Amino acid sequence: MRDNDSNKQKPGDNPALDPYEIEFLPQFREGRGPEAPFVNEYGVVIGDHMYESPHSPLEQWSTDTDPAVMAGDQWVHPFKDIGFLTAENREWFERGIKPEEGTFFHPEHDAASRADQSATEPDLPEREQSE
Repeated sequence: MRDNDSNKQKPGDNPALDPYEIEFLPQFREGRGPEAPFVNEYGVVIGDHMYESPHSPLEQWSTDTDPAVMAGDQWVHPFKDIGFLTAENREWFERGIKPEEGTFFHPEHDAASRADQSATEPDLPEREQSE
């Protein structure tokens, strides 16, 4: 006997899509940027998954390279990024289920950024380790 449910395609598992592309809900498709690969200001093609490029700072890295050159939207494809494959991002962008809000928690340490904490606020205590 064949299990028909096991042959059904899951959302986002469309073989016509790029391996790092998901099926965005209509409200997340507009205004995102180009769907096709593009060349960034460093001459690196973004969105073709050919990460080794002679113009990439990664291929010319030295102790003099400022890591900030690899930061920013010019390094991220708006439709084809490996980060979209996380369960949380797929639920949000394909099914409209918002990620759980709140502070990011490490199992043993407080990993929250202090950037939004005013200078007059006391330091938050470390989370107690569970026994």
